[in-house]
Amino acid sequence: MEIWTEAQLRKLNQEHDLQAVFEIALNLTREIGFEFCAFTVSAHSYQQQTQALRINNYSSDWNNKYETSNYVAIDPIVHHCNQSVIPIVWSDQAFANSPAYWEDVQTHGMRHGISQSVHDPRGVCSMLSLSRSSKPISGSELYEKAAHIIWLCFALHRAVVEQLRRDFPFRPSGNLTPRETEVLKWSAEGKTAAEIAKILNLSERTVNFHVSTSIKKMGVNNKIAAVVHAVMKGLLDPYPTTDTALWRRALQTDKTCK
Repeated sequence: MEIWTEAQLRKLNQEHDLQAVFEIALNLTREIGFEFCAFTVSAHSYQQQTQALRINNYSSDWNNKYETSNYVAIDPIVHHCNQSVIPIVWSDQAFANSPAYWEDVQTHGMRHGISQSVHDPRGVCSMLSLSRSSKPISGSELYEKAAHIIWLCFALHRAVVEQLRRDFPFRPSGNLTPRETEVLKWSAEGKTAAEIAKILNLSERTVNFHVSTSIKKMGVNNKIAAVVHAVMKGLLDPYPTTDTALWRRALQTDKTCK
């Protein structure tokens, strides 16, 4: 499988128009062997007009039927993604409670698919579904392409949420100082105390002090837990880094492990 190039990843990260973002995502989807790409965002904490945003390359017939039949109410993939961030492969077992709906999905060409979700502290849930008309998704293919699908879901989520942020500013609550927040941010990027000290022009001892105070303020026992709690409180950006070189290395992890 061809790994997405750094230029492709950078272009997706830098694009601001949602339709253009989706077109880039659709091209990336086809490069990893899928015909259909569907992205849905539910933002229950925002105003009505942002509560359901759906964009896909399904046929208009299917989109109309999905809406008029209120399939979202019985869609097991939607139910799973609303509850979990674990990817789900479409199968007879997954649709066991909605066999007629599953048959209808397959009739419209989406016979084999996978869905991935993202949930953030602002109450926004995104779901990415990639599907095709032939060739079942094997365990080895899922392993090979999981990083691509997760990254793509986060990238699309970020593009939408950036618009929501501009329209509905979020003001997090918390008592971390700007320096503590900065240190935790770099910790979340995987930097060591020594590396953070160099980046921020501080002593390593000072960095460790800020980590220690952050741990106490978050009421946890270690740095990783402090980062997680800070993200959940909205004190740190919960979205992936825009460092495309870093993401490219992540997408190539499966090759280096073989």
